[in-house]
Amino acid sequence: MSHTDPIILQTRAVSMLFPGTLALDNVDYRVWRGKVNVIIGENGAGKSTLMKILAGVQQPTSGEIWLNGKQVQLSSTRAASKLGIGMVHQELNLFENLSVAENIFLGRELQKGVQPIDEKAQEARTAELMQRLDQAISPRELVANLKVGQQQLVEIAKALAENTDILILDEPTSALSKTEVEILFRVIRELTRQGVSIIYISHRLEELMAIGDTITILRDGRFQAEAQVSEIDVPWIVREMLGSEPVSSFLTPDRQFGPTVLEAENITCVGPAGNAVVNDVSFSVRAGEIVGIYGLMGAGRTELFECLLGTQPSYLGKLWLDSKPVPQRLSTADRIRMGMSLVPEDRKRTGIFPISSVASNLTIASLWQRLEHRFAISHKQEMAVVSSTVSNLSIKISSPEVAINALSGGNQQKVVIGRSLLTNPRLLLLDEPSRGIDIGAKADVFRMMVKLSEQGIAVLFSTSDLKEIMAVSDRILVMSGGKLTADIPRAAAEESALVKASAQGF
Repeated sequence: MSHTDPIILQTRAVSMLFPGTLALDNVDYRVWRGKVNVIIGENGAGKSTLMKILAGVQQPTSGEIWLNGKQVQLSSTRAASKLGIGMVHQELNLFENLSVAENIFLGRELQKGVQPIDEKAQEARTAELMQRLDQAISPRELVANLKVGQQQLVEIAKALAENTDILILDEPTSALSKTEVEILFRVIRELTRQGVSIIYISHRLEELMAIGDTITILRDGRFQAEAQVSEIDVPWIVREMLGSEPVSSFLTPDRQFGPTVLEAENITCVGPAGNAVVNDVSFSVRAGEIVGIYGLMGAGRTELFECLLGTQPSYLGKLWLDSKPVPQRLSTADRIRMGMSLVPEDRKRTGIFPISSVASNLTIASLWQRLEHRFAISHKQEMAVVSSTVSNLSIKISSPEVAINALSGGNQQKVVIGRSLLTNPRLLLLDEPSRGIDIGAKADVFRMMVKLSEQGIAVLFSTSDLKEIMAVSDRILVMSGGKLTADIPRAAAEESALVKASAQGF
């Protein structure tokens, strides 16, 4: 392979083993020179792991990486950058209080003589990069004053500042408006004309068909297929992504539901970029029913849950819980008292108090129910409730006083769910409840959800995993671009239809 070879980068039999998980299994992957190389796969297919390896963030357990005909070692992001590989992550990594030029050269400042920073040279180079990207953004402009789409282009400029030949874009349009997407696509096409090879990660199928030249599909950590985009269609992508593995079910066929517990009407929420992250969404959930919300990153699922629980107070629309109106200004604490409870997506950041005990984590949201004479907590009553919850949820601990951060991810998740149950909810909201836990713990969580629904609790959960949504949902809602694009009873649901619905609305 030489500089005239159409393949600029490839992996050979790359594997990545994490404790208990084979994230990549002998993956052969090719990147075509000067093309938009799309890579796609279900959640957990191994896309992000492979890209982190190519960007030097992680080193593979085994296998080889070849660049321009030579085997290379990408031991760090700096090593990858020196070889011309840059990555723009989905979560932007900019300092809003600094200028565009300062962000682009942060940590690699240009110097002149004894001057610590040559600001004129940095601003001149930034102006060149902005011109290359066809952007009239001043090098001196504060990043805080830029729109999200412009910030995305500043991130691309950061990568190009180091003479990047291969640029990895991870879900670059997830927070962009339609106009900003069009600008980004124009920039991408100009970069490929200049010889830059783009690796493009996205779940938006129509978008991939519009911008991609080649496509590679991963499934369950393995290479599945490769094709020219001009020779395939969306149904082909869906077939290759999903395979034919049967979906197991945690539900019995004779499920019975009670009256409506939650009714949401025309829920709308505008995000920081000025776009509707939840766009006129209406639905209902009945007692004993498990309703799953399927959608990809940026679909609006988490924002919808924040509206329901009141942590996003600026939403529009109407809510009823057990036929009682939920005032928009009602606090989260009062909504919990009404009968709502949420298990958040980011367990470590917003779900647990890491240095506190399991007992404290379990009871913190329901202490108001365990006060003696309104002045003090009944320790005896609290410990009885903790012991009962630990037993009922099969939480594996040596003592309720052990710090929660000493537990496995699955047991931490059970504690967070247990905390929600101690508030006696009528409606349990679960945002990506199986995130970051192993297969056995996932099964425990799903069985727990079914058991709770059989007790009359209405369950609303979200996931980006097709197998999960099919395994434990009585009814499936699909969100895409903030909109509700499908509402399907499980008996009529097909995986291919869910994938197509999740790509609408953009």
